[in-house]
Amino acid sequence: MEAIQKYLSDLSLGEATVFENLTMFRVGAPSEGTLEYLALNDAIALGVARVSEKSRGGSVPELRFTNKADVPVLILDGEELVGAKQNRTVNLTVLAPAKKTITIPVSCVEAGRWHPRSRHFAMADHHHFALGRAAKVASVSRSLRRAGCRVSDQGRVWADISAKAARMDAGSATHAMDEIFNRHRGRVEDYVAAFSPDSSQTGALFAIGSEIVGLDLFDRRSTLAAVLPKLIRSYAIDAMESSNDGGGGATAEDAQSFLDEISETEIEEYDAVGLGSDLRLRGPSLVGGGLAVGGELIHLAAFRMEHEGEGEHEDFGGMLRMSARRQSFFRA
Repeated sequence: MEAIQKYLSDLSLGEATVFENLTMFRVGAPSEGTLEYLALNDAIALGVARVSEKSRGGSVPELRFTNKADVPVLILDGEELVGAKQNRTVNLTVLAPAKKTITIPVSCVEAGRWHPRSRHFAMADHHHFALGRAAKVASVSRSLRRAGCRVSDQGRVWADISAKAARMDAGSATHAMDEIFNRHRGRVEDYVAAFSPDSSQTGALFAIGSEIVGLDLFDRRSTLAAVLPKLIRSYAIDAMESSNDGGGGATAEDAQSFLDEISETEIEEYDAVGLGSDLRLRGPSLVGGGLAVGGELIHLAAFRMEHEGEGEHEDFGGMLRMSARRQSFFRA
């Protein structure tokens, strides 16, 4: 882990872009990765990968992933898969081996459906909304630490989606997270149009108002550029319902402090699903997970979270609170 922590300590903070109350700080790495892989979007589009229910009867927390390609396929934490018996979101980043079929851990993001709409899953154009994704990452870390499995707090996932849909007037017959994005498509795309990567950017650090929320860091510029619109949608849908707190936006000093905290936080290492090592950040005020292969960091997601109560950070247990949730929600 020393090489990974050195890599994180050498990250550089670039220019920021602000649109309404969402800020993106550009993050660069000292070097790019060398591992060859396909992104999930590309693999599905090329017809060399497919995602399906684990069995004919299905299993809510698991899906079957088949990789027919000659190279691994990168599946990112928080990506949403739509179709089959119910929509799911991926619980952690996975590098699926070439020419293999594996089981990937997921969470349900459509509580009111359990009947097939398609044989295989398609990709949504967004990630799990950022605040809900952070809570999911925390619960997956907790289950990995306690029981050696990678399940989320499914009840919490459903509750977060239900509450968000109610606040944003985006309910659906099947309680689908996807409907929240669909209902607010026009405004979300305004956010997407406002942000673009620069030529040296491998990561994106986001703030809503004055609050640092989270970071996604990748091994290469091309991966960040391909994923960035999905990430912006996931942060925009949170930014849209939070009011400006009157304190101005987050500063470069705030962003650098978050990067410094990540580089100094304990990293736990577990055998990955698929190739490499599953990494977990364990700190008193942030949560995160990532993937390293052959000593190279492929992806890292980190979120600012505060823990209510004494000692709860030990297992990310009890009620977890993201500071951005203190803001008043949903500007009319």
